[in-house]
Amino acid sequence: MDRREIAALLAYIGRLDPRTIRTDQGEARDQLAQWAELLGDVPIATRHGWDALVAARQHIRTSVYQILPADIVRPWESYRRDRLARHSDPTPSVDPDDQAAWTAELVGARRAVAVGTAQPAQARAITIGRDGINPRLKARLREIGSCIPPAARAALAPYRPARAAREAAVAQGLPDALSVQCEWCLAQPGEPCRRRRIGPDGGARGTAQCATHPSRLNLAAAKQTAQVQQPTVA
Repeated sequence: MDRREIAALLAYIGRLDPRTIRTDQGEARDQLAQWAELLGDVPIATRHGWDALVAARQHIRTSVYQILPADIVRPWESYRRDRLARHSDPTPSVDPDDQAAWTAELVGARRAVAVGTAQPAQARAITIGRDGINPRLKARLREIGSCIPPAARAALAPYRPARAAREAAVAQGLPDALSVQCEWCLAQPGEPCRRRRIGPDGGARGTAQCATHPSRLNLAAAKQTAQVQQPTVA
């Protein structure tokens, strides 16, 4: 705000709270100088939601204390933090090898968002949107069969043998035991079965992963059979 805008703000505040009015010319000049020093980097209003008059009116409505410049600065800083928290840096349009230009564009975009001259850039969802999975992604997954390339899956197999064995069984048409809840240890779908560790006093000391319980395999097989036998509706 410049001195003219601050003078207009003080006049507006004076109409709402006469305690802030300075009748002496010297006191009025000092008040204007003080507010100009403290609010010089705070805009009077922005195109996207900030208005110093609204902040002043809200303080006067809710506080019994006479308004101070800090009562305008605090809402402004909260406004800036909220906008930056909702901002995701878009990819700059300049050459990524030009580090100075790349950084300058990022800083300029953040500054525009913080001061209210531009809206925060939201991160775009990759897979899930309002209407579910992106159609193009769905088609791509149907084409390749998985979001993990086969070569990467084969390279990871030695480091996750349980998952590799499960995937091999499913590929052979066998039931996926982890697709159902285990009725024995109550492991949720997708989680491995666990066994309880019993201490010398007979109390449970913790749990550890174990081989899939037979009852879970039977339940998964029954589920698979039911799905196969389920009649199709024309």
